[in-house]
Amino acid sequence: MDTYMTIKGQIVIPSKIRRKLGMTENTRIQVDVDEQAHKIVLTPITREYIQSLRGKYKGKGLLKALAAEKKREKEL
Repeated sequence: MDTYMTIKGQIVIPSKIRRKLGMTENTRIQVDVDEQAHKIVLTPITREYIQSLRGKYKGKGLLKALAAEKKREKEL
């Protein structure tokens, strides 16, 4: 499915996809870049997505790792 980008860099996600993924107004979207494949990966941060992550990051030092990751993101 094709879409377009506006002059402001905004993209339109087709309504069929938004409904399928449970996206509504103000849904946060995680943006990742796969540089090897030259792809942009958009992941909607929905309740289902957050529940799927439960238990994935158990262990010590996660707060420091998260702070370091946020710092790297700000530097980009």
